[in-house]
Amino acid sequence: MRNNKGASEDNMGTINQERKLEYLLNLDIEKVSNPQEIIKALREEIEKHNYYYYIKDNPIISDAQYDRLMRNLEALEKKYPELITDDSPTQRIGAPIEGGFATVQHSEKMLSLQDAFSYEELKDFINRVYKELGKSEGGPGSGKNPATVEFVCELKIDGSAVSLVYENGKFVRGATRGDGVFGEDITANLKTINSIPLRLFSKNGLKIPPRLDVRGEVYLGKDEFKRINKEREKEGLPPFANPRNAAAGSLRQIDPANTARRRLNIFVYGAVNSMVPFISGQFELLKYLSEIGFRVNPNIKKVASFDGIIDYLELWRDERKNLPYETDGVVIKVDNFEYQRILGQTSKSPRWAIAYKFPPEEEVTKILDIEVNVGRTGVLTPVAILQPVRVAGSTISRATLHNEDEIKRKGVMIGDWVVVRKAGDVIPEIVKVIEERRDGTQKEFKMPDRCPACGSKVVRLEGEVAVRCTSIACPAQQYEKIIHFASKGAMDIEGLGPAVVSKLLEKKLISDPADIYYLKYEDIIKLENFKDKSTRNLLKAIEESKNRPLSRLLFALGIKYVGSHTAEVLSKEFPTLDSLMNASYEEIEKIREIGPKIAESIVNFFRQEQNLKVIEKLRKAGVNFGSELKEVTEKEGFVGKTFVITGKLNSFSREEATDLIESFGGRVTSSVSRNTDIVIVGENPGSKLDDARKFGIKTITEEEFKRMIEE
Repeated sequence: MRNNKGASEDNMGTINQERKLEYLLNLDIEKVSNPQEIIKALREEIEKHNYYYYIKDNPIISDAQYDRLMRNLEALEKKYPELITDDSPTQRIGAPIEGGFATVQHSEKMLSLQDAFSYEELKDFINRVYKELGKSEGGPGSGKNPATVEFVCELKIDGSAVSLVYENGKFVRGATRGDGVFGEDITANLKTINSIPLRLFSKNGLKIPPRLDVRGEVYLGKDEFKRINKEREKEGLPPFANPRNAAAGSLRQIDPANTARRRLNIFVYGAVNSMVPFISGQFELLKYLSEIGFRVNPNIKKVASFDGIIDYLELWRDERKNLPYETDGVVIKVDNFEYQRILGQTSKSPRWAIAYKFPPEEEVTKILDIEVNVGRTGVLTPVAILQPVRVAGSTISRATLHNEDEIKRKGVMIGDWVVVRKAGDVIPEIVKVIEERRDGTQKEFKMPDRCPACGSKVVRLEGEVAVRCTSIACPAQQYEKIIHFASKGAMDIEGLGPAVVSKLLEKKLISDPADIYYLKYEDIIKLENFKDKSTRNLLKAIEESKNRPLSRLLFALGIKYVGSHTAEVLSKEFPTLDSLMNASYEEIEKIREIGPKIAESIVNFFRQEQNLKVIEKLRKAGVNFGSELKEVTEKEGFVGKTFVITGKLNSFSREEATDLIESFGGRVTSSVSRNTDIVIVGENPGSKLDDARKFGIKTITEEEFKRMIEE
């Protein structure tokens, strides 16, 4: 049988790669006459693309093509089960392990590394290496022998060490480090990690030893660690304290399917030297391992001096925070294997390598008190006041507790001893409580029922973890509230931007949005960079803003969940601000597009005494509290239709297009749903266009929209 390009399945080795790939992608399973050869070709093809995807981070085929290759292999193995082997890509997830993990002995002891916590300790290590080898860090003209010792610097991945054994290029066993001599056989679980090759490549003349014992670090990426902890919280389980513990726990799952769901990854950092006799040094070894199919960290560097090592450390001290995985230091190794042999090892550690640890990211300290801060959006955040402690190179005395639910989940009490760390090396947070150190003096913490900044009653809306102060006059929120009130989509007060608001607050000329309307000429002219003309222009803009329609005012008030569109909906149902203020929860909630959360938020807002005071000041200033009803001229093609606008329009602003649609009897929403009738597509449209295509919704260009208007 031949495919449409004439390639024969019985002679796969003679066709070029493109034709081979095309043939394997378009297999007719029922017509395969030599399944053994085709299955072998599919496995090799899939492993090759695993290499490019997981090891090189550079896929050369699409995900859809990869899936087709895998489906074809699965179909053939199902049809010919006698051809299934344990190193097939389809066999990465095996059956659950019965009776726990077997104990296996490592071919050579997995040693731990000596740690260095300062540059002085690191310098002592380098000097010992030079002394033992009879070398020195000298150079031409120094009077000393030129240094001939090179070192390899590698990032120390915060994960779980494993041994991977390959025989004739096939992965046959994987084990935990254990006590260094004996580990647990976790082969089935390691097979679920896609970045661990089941078979090694032999290409470009590279030799693969009959037996190869490779050492690596299995880890969880930062995003995956967060995802797993969120899932555990939903299930009522305690979160993992750090990615290292999570990786170790994931590797010891009885059911490999559970390990697979954790999406572990690996970096290989070495091999037992005697297994690779043709490699002379560590840097060369890492390059070799990468070439035959292993995932090696790309951030390795060979240096020839102590200064070179320090430069590497200084670079990664901060740069490591941008990596998608956790690192806790740098491993420095003598590069030359012969030098490593001469230096030897102790019963615990090699004398030719050392791990420099970055300043600790976790420490133990005591919670002295818990305070509550009010953020610019009104959210009350509990903050632990700590006994000062050094973490990740700086002294911290405060750590966020996020919210009331987080305090309950972690069981935090005032007086507790706790483990603290810097989340992402930046924000201090409490990892866990050390309950064993409680002595009965600890006190339970409760969130206040009134705002610490203004005394207003706080609310916690259904379905939210945040406790909020909803007062528009709360001093902790005043800056953001006033900026929003004056913004273009709200009261649109030209000239009243962030810098001016900051100056007005600094001079105590305003303290809430209503105070804007009581500013005088002599108040503004004194501000930096204000002259007569700019002062009069700002006063004019303030005066003009009094006539904005009710929908703009509702949006400007900053009621939780009330955006510009919701404000429009409300203003059509309630013709004045007073009618909305006096409306019941039931009256508001029954309006189309207004759900329970929005209704509850509106009712709570107008119950706040501080908000009512600000509203009265706005009333006395002459701000319009009545809606500006738009004149509607019903036009065919618009009446009763729901429009969405995506991308930039050249002939209209977004607001102008919305006004036109509404004036002809249509309505505009911000997102595409099955209820949308027409999507107007401008330049550089966003995901709304994709949504329109997915739902089969009519799309029109700006020119077509203009023709609709003119018809």
